[in-house]
Amino acid sequence: MKVAVLDINGKDTGRKAELSKDVFAIEPNDHAVYLDVKQYLANQRQGTHKAKERGDISGSTRKIKKQKGTGTARAGSIKSGVFRGGGRMFGPRPRNYGFKLNKNVKRLARKSALSIKANDKSIVVMEDFNFEAPKTKNFLNVLKALEVENKKSLIVLGGTNNNVYLSSRNFKGSEVVTASELSTYKIMNANKVILIESALEGIESNLSK
Repeated sequence: MKVAVLDINGKDTGRKAELSKDVFAIEPNDHAVYLDVKQYLANQRQGTHKAKERGDISGSTRKIKKQKGTGTARAGSIKSGVFRGGGRMFGPRPRNYGFKLNKNVKRLARKSALSIKANDKSIVVMEDFNFEAPKTKNFLNVLKALEVENKKSLIVLGGTNNNVYLSSRNFKGSEVVTASELSTYKIMNANKVILIESALEGIESNLSK
């Protein structure tokens, strides 16, 4: 599977990049994608929610009224959740929402996500570039050249590049990651996935195992 390589100005360089069929052209597994995205979102939850239950409330422990003869329900504590100011019944408690997912399933999910994007022609391959210093305007010019300034985009670098990363931080719709940080959620969340040439080898070696 060959894709044209673009330069920093969005022009065709005349070269072609070979995308592995084992990574970018498999039969997508929708359920694997769903599970990996679900795990990613679950891991973003802090799980620090806590409501006061009757054991956490300060109040008298005396019996409110006699057990029988009142014609109403039994009541043994003012801290009960049925009374105003009492504890909450079955309130939220701190918990970890994360769950385990098999490595092979996660790998299949990422390959499926890339294959979906490739099938939709939403993958762009771009030659390596760098900025002399972090500058938002330079990054905006790159997005304009690729016609993605008003779309959600994901730029995948071959390795750490602080100048490019820092230049991108003011754009909410665009994210810069390295090949090792690539996730199914980030792939599916982007309208365009821009792969830098140096990232292709890392992506294919990580996902072809």
